[in-house]
Amino acid sequence: MTIELSAATFKLADQAALSPAQQQLEQTLLTFIREHRQQPKTGLFVIHGDAGTGKSAVLAAAFSRLQALSRSQTPNDLQGTENYLVVNHNEMLKIYKRLAGEDPNLRKKDFQKPTPLINRLAKTATPADVVFIDEAHLLLTQPDRYNKFTGQNQLTELIKQCRVVVLVFDTRQVLKLKSYWQTSDLAPFLAKYPQQTFNLDEQFRVTGNASVINWIDQFTQGQLLPRPQDANFDFRIFADGQPMYDLIRQRDQQVALSRLIATADFPYVVNHGTWYVTAGSLKIPWDKVNLTDDPWALRPETLNEVGSIYTIQGFDLNYAGVILGPSVGYDAASDAIIVRPERYEDQEAFKKRDDLGQLTPLKSQLIFNSINVLMKRGRYGLYLYAVDPALRQRLLAL
Repeated sequence: MTIELSAATFKLADQAALSPAQQQLEQTLLTFIREHRQQPKTGLFVIHGDAGTGKSAVLAAAFSRLQALSRSQTPNDLQGTENYLVVNHNEMLKIYKRLAGEDPNLRKKDFQKPTPLINRLAKTATPADVVFIDEAHLLLTQPDRYNKFTGQNQLTELIKQCRVVVLVFDTRQVLKLKSYWQTSDLAPFLAKYPQQTFNLDEQFRVTGNASVINWIDQFTQGQLLPRPQDANFDFRIFADGQPMYDLIRQRDQQVALSRLIATADFPYVVNHGTWYVTAGSLKIPWDKVNLTDDPWALRPETLNEVGSIYTIQGFDLNYAGVILGPSVGYDAASDAIIVRPERYEDQEAFKKRDDLGQLTPLKSQLIFNSINVLMKRGRYGLYLYAVDPALRQRLLAL
């Protein structure tokens, strides 16, 4: 198996590298924009796809093409349009801004977080032509004082300010109650506005075969399958965290972009010293607040840290060592994976909401979503260590 060194942590491919389905999506998307940009109602284009199906890659390629037409000196129907790409994720925003420095069609100001863009467009009362929203499942669905968002729903506010909205949406990557979405929550928007949907279902990140993908999918729904077999994908289960970390370090030296990542099951307080993740004999710091312009996975020193769902969501790694913390357990009677929300340390993710009914099953789903995000990071290998002794023994016995 030949492994290419990756220069970025999600594949922002050129046109030649896009798959036939991605190329079809790009063409369909630009046609939709042309048809709906001057209509009286905002047009909505929704892209669905699981983690690793190349949503960000095709979105970036289409946005670059749109901006090339907007800034072209040759007259065309999209010349002079005002367009933005929005993502509610600091680390992904850094990658997009880095992309802007490498692409003559792009500017750093083209890429925004949602709240500043919403507030600026509302203040100027001038609508944008097209707004692309990557990871739209991270948009807020309630007011958030910390993020200075006073509206009820960020998607609602963006639709008010734009002629066409293109959004990438995957409910299996929702990680917090304050941005809680389920597929049915899109229905009122789709019923109210002219819309089109496109599904990406080919896995581009994880190179493992169908048995590997199915094993992960079933695990994140609570079910255990026999250990998947794939000679070209390195899938391993460890009895201790230290040898897993040693192998990750070795892989990073060989091919780069190999990191430890973990469920949010270990104490952490922002800007209050160093906090640690414990995995058997391994004790290693959580990721630090990243004030640099470089995304977490691209910084060499982060090989000595453990990444969280918030630093790794949306990115490619070559090899991922995943630590399943105390909230992830095993029920022998049903031979099933269980989760324990009371053991989950990211209680900010469970911030109380009165409009969602019974929260316990939703909290469990958020934990399973986080596991799905973590397990689908590694392109060429997935290594697992479970803190819970019963789960660890069951995995080792597969």
